[in-house]
Amino acid sequence: MPKLTPNHTLIFLALLVLLTSCALTPPTEGPASETLQGQTLTLATTTSTEDSGLLEYLLPDFESAYQVSVDVIAVGTGQALQLGEDGNADVLLVHARASEDEFMQGGHGVRREDVMYNDFVIIGPPSDPAAISGLTDAPDAFKKIAASQAIFVSRGDDSGTHTKEKSIWAAASLEPSGDWYLSAGQGMGAVLTMADEQRAYTLSDRATYLARTLEGTDLVILVEGDPILFNPYGVLAVNPNKGPQIKADLANAFIDWLISVPTQEEIAQFGAEKFGAPLFTPDSAPWREK
Repeated sequence: MPKLTPNHTLIFLALLVLLTSCALTPPTEGPASETLQGQTLTLATTTSTEDSGLLEYLLPDFESAYQVSVDVIAVGTGQALQLGEDGNADVLLVHARASEDEFMQGGHGVRREDVMYNDFVIIGPPSDPAAISGLTDAPDAFKKIAASQAIFVSRGDDSGTHTKEKSIWAAASLEPSGDWYLSAGQGMGAVLTMADEQRAYTLSDRATYLARTLEGTDLVILVEGDPILFNPYGVLAVNPNKGPQIKADLANAFIDWLISVPTQEEIAQFGAEKFGAPLFTPDSAPWREK
């Protein structure tokens, strides 16, 4: 074995100190990242993710893991996208794919990922004055509602649900108008309350409707299963060029967490205990690859 010189000893000690300091240095990325701790993420999202209880279920895990807070602005998808365009949100969780694509193409966002999906349902009073129960063609159901002039409550707020509703009316070749068609300009929860009070029809995402049944409602699902009722959700990071207030690193950390397999597994379980089936189906790229 070669004899160590004083210089060799000094080099060895220096390397030992360097390796020890590296081992004790916390990571700069991931849940323990000191660059993210203490920040507040502004999340603009559709009302369905809040009204269904999904955000209350998921967000505490993110806040705890990253030692951050999340400020939720629950509005219609159109309003959420506008908040992003105006630089008043860091990240968006919405459900209107065509509008999301326009947002990205306009340079307002820098990243979009699939998150999950569920479906829309046409609900109404058990008496069903338009006789649509059991139909699997949503445009035909809308035609019958219009023909009977039974009360229909529309979100009327440029939300993802309102956008879907308008596409169904278009597929039915109808432009709804008249005293029977009420444009509420409200979120899903408020519209469900109005429809319940007026024994009216409306279009709802399934998750928010089922969550409302726990509070009590006379409305029932009458039409479901049409492919046009498919309801995918996406998450978008707002372009940091909107201004120094945009927390791009935190937005991307949130997206990475939301689409990760562990979080997707949590989404797959949400609602299963109460309703016998989950309210959302995971659909992120990492989940699909798994």
